[in-house]
Amino acid sequence: MTLDLHADPVALTAALVDIPSVSREEAAITTAVETALRTQTSGFEVVRRGNVVLARTDRGLPTRVVLAGHLDTVPIADNVPGRFTVENGAEVFYGCGSVDMKSGDAVFLHLAATIAEPAHDLTLIFYDCEEIAAEFNGLNTIERELPEWLDADLAILGEPSGGWIEAGCQGTLRARLSTTGVRAHSARSWLGDNAIHRLAPVLTRLSEYRAREIDIDGCLYREGLSAVRIEGGVAGNVVPDAGAVEVNFRFAPDRTVEQATEHVREIFAGLELEFTVTDAAPGALPGLTAPAAQGLAEVVRAHGSAGIRAKYGWTDVSRFAARGIPAVNFGPGDPNLAHKRDEHVPLAQITAVTEMLRAYLEGNR
Repeated sequence: MTLDLHADPVALTAALVDIPSVSREEAAITTAVETALRTQTSGFEVVRRGNVVLARTDRGLPTRVVLAGHLDTVPIADNVPGRFTVENGAEVFYGCGSVDMKSGDAVFLHLAATIAEPAHDLTLIFYDCEEIAAEFNGLNTIERELPEWLDADLAILGEPSGGWIEAGCQGTLRARLSTTGVRAHSARSWLGDNAIHRLAPVLTRLSEYRAREIDIDGCLYREGLSAVRIEGGVAGNVVPDAGAVEVNFRFAPDRTVEQATEHVREIFAGLELEFTVTDAAPGALPGLTAPAAQGLAEVVRAHGSAGIRAKYGWTDVSRFAARGIPAVNFGPGDPNLAHKRDEHVPLAQITAVTEMLRAYLEGNR
């Protein structure tokens, strides 16, 4: 499919949605994006690595802004091709990836083709496999092979944020709390030691846990510690000799992974169990005090219908923050609708994000 980058970003969103691009099946959309960038933009160096497309200007401007978006989606749920409709007097567009995050991609592509005199040098990164395990994320290839392409004064990820700046992101940690007991016939349960029963204090401490709230750069982050999986049991007539609870801690970005791990260990201190961290990723501080970020914040605040808030959840802004680059999430669409069968985005949000981002990139505050 040929993409028209000069078309209204609403139409471009629909065109992108109509190119199926489930994770690991992004070749067609990557080719369409690459071709459009090579033929419909000027002043950009364009490079492709697998199913990652990179484009950047080199005008010698004092600042550089990265616009990054993933091209893949979760599996299609009878929602491709997309469709336009009107709900409660507002025009909306339904389709897989319309929120997460092809409307954001459409905004970035449209601006790359239509901004003649940017106030910042621009780097565009469109990548694959964001929706599956982190080891497959296309940004890994760039970090290994072309790390200089990630350098900037500010990185903007087009993750859905309802047209608000969602600054930074939470860190995430998963840990497995496992216990052992003695197996026995359930008719003679006193001969055994029930490992599942040994998990009761874990659940009690989780139910009594009070999560911290902290304000960072005017963004309120709320932490959360939850049981997300419980395992145990052998058969309907057997006292189990093993049990486990998996917990997930979403922590504010002022904590390191090490500090988050120690905090969770302290919550369950004194219990007879094995504590194993199974997965962890750091959060990202808001970075709103950086000059380049302040300019974007001024534009968004001036718009009237948007503002700035903390990002709940983990996104690839963390990768940029780890490199010392301020990064924010900023795109159309309600993140609560991402991955749903009825995923849809208001057309007015696509237009509003385009207008705000254009004003910022052109230096019009």
